[in-house]
Amino acid sequence: MSRRHLTFPCEGSTLVGTLDGASGMTGLLLVSGGNELRSGAWAGQAQFAARIAAEGFPTFRFDRRGVGDSDGPNREFKASGPDLAAALAAFRRAAPQVERVIALGNCDAASALMLARGANCDGLILSNPWTIEETEAAPPPDVIRAHYRRRLANPEAFKRLLTGKVSLRQLAGSLFAATKPPPPPSSLAQHMAAGLEAFGGQVAILIAERDRTAQAFLSAWNKDDPRIRRCAGASHSYVEPDAREWLEAQVLEVLKR
Repeated sequence: MSRRHLTFPCEGSTLVGTLDGASGMTGLLLVSGGNELRSGAWAGQAQFAARIAAEGFPTFRFDRRGVGDSDGPNREFKASGPDLAAALAAFRRAAPQVERVIALGNCDAASALMLARGANCDGLILSNPWTIEETEAAPPPDVIRAHYRRRLANPEAFKRLLTGKVSLRQLAGSLFAATKPPPPPSSLAQHMAAGLEAFGGQVAILIAERDRTAQAFLSAWNKDDPRIRRCAGASHSYVEPDAREWLEAQVLEVLKR
């Protein structure tokens, strides 16, 4: 396995990417969420790329415009289609033996891939897609109910209630909100669904069951979608050892198909 850094153009800007080389003809394109660097938090994405490449799958990750080592304006995930296209082209140039590319995105990186109709990749692994229109919006009722199910299973929560450390007014407001019907899907969720419907390749949707972003996604999505795979006890970035192993196994399974 080898690792090398390279630059490539995107609409007049220069983007920076990293290729973990391998001999396989199926490759993984890692798309960072939010404004996260291609290395990931605590170099987690770099380590993940190395493990996937060690299994024989070339892995490419990059910084979007205006993020990390890449220059240009940061247009956020909704306008990152050109960045995805440029990264895919750079990946294919750097690893010409690759015939099939699977893209993996977590949070709004998954949303970006859906909005871009798969960005000309051959398959998608969409983890905890972001469907919330406004960061200040209240959590959907499904998310509130999931939160209180976890709290009720924790004896410490009862102790806090009995000792007056929980605001009864706030608790009553949250419980009332949990009884409301789910809101209609946001326009973002509808656009994501339309984009995914236009994509003809392989799709896996990964859900970390403890993650509020994932719970919000499920409240706006068909929960019976056969492409959904759930990881019990996992948080947003799969930092738990069991969740990390589960994520890697899911990715390798898709790559080996």
